[in-house]
Amino acid sequence: MSTNGAATVTIVTQTRVRPESDAIFVQWQDETSRVVAGFPGFLEQKAMPPSPPGQVDWVILQRFVDGASAQAWLHSDQRFARVEQVMPLLIGSDDVHLVSDGGRGALPSPVSAVISSRIKPGKEAEYRRWEQRIAAAQSKAAGFQGYRLEPPVPGVQDDWLAIVRFDTEPHLQAWLDSPERRKLLDEAGDLHQEFHARIARTGFDQWFPAATGDRSPVAVWKQNMLVLLMLYPVVFLFGAFVQGPLLQGKAGLSFPVALLIGNVVSVLLLNYLVPWTSLRFAWWLRPVERYQEFAGTALIVALFGLMLLGFSRI
Repeated sequence: MSTNGAATVTIVTQTRVRPESDAIFVQWQDETSRVVAGFPGFLEQKAMPPSPPGQVDWVILQRFVDGASAQAWLHSDQRFARVEQVMPLLIGSDDVHLVSDGGRGALPSPVSAVISSRIKPGKEAEYRRWEQRIAAAQSKAAGFQGYRLEPPVPGVQDDWLAIVRFDTEPHLQAWLDSPERRKLLDEAGDLHQEFHARIARTGFDQWFPAATGDRSPVAVWKQNMLVLLMLYPVVFLFGAFVQGPLLQGKAGLSFPVALLIGNVVSVLLLNYLVPWTSLRFAWWLRPVERYQEFAGTALIVALFGLMLLGFSRI
């Protein structure tokens, strides 16, 4: 939280990556994470990969101590350089919005629609009245869990941002496709310059712990399995190729000293490896479908088996 009592602010970026560029984008995102980590006021970041068919975009959350820090990052030369580099990998333009974490109203989880509306000049008051009507209508829809509205931020975003939360994707999609919503959208046609919605499946709520408490945290046994999945090969390979032959052999260090060095190296590497792995197993850590629970567990067990088989031959 901010030391001056101001609410923290999260930058929500939704971007669509060309299918053939996924691997390059992951590398770009890892490098960008290291850049923003050193930026003043930065707190934490999470990147959620696409989860087709519902969510086809990457959703990136960057949390800052206050709005000034978030806007400073948005307008920084460092960010402009990163964005310029990634543009050839993307389809269309990014959706970038600021969300005040201390704002009232429900935040998105486990499945949400992030709706951007650019309103014609002079139509703002009429748009607010219309937004109240659609908010009342969607609150009666099956599976509705929450809603919040973020106004434009001068110099940063020109759009109004509505976040609508439902318990399941079928319930959300049923509301998005409903005749009642389509009728309301037709009535607001004269208010909008631009309007579009993107779905974001799960992942937001753990970034807003004070505002959401209806989801359980990631299971401890899953976290432990991912840590062990990274720790085992690091310890084995360092011991086999560095600790034994180099530290104890050539350098002549005692076993306790060489072991301590190995532990330090392991901890430092896990700082990067565990978040990297967690990102790629996000679909298993917080599964949407039951089969994902079994598929992820089976995959990790298989990876352990492959490592045992491979290491036994070294």
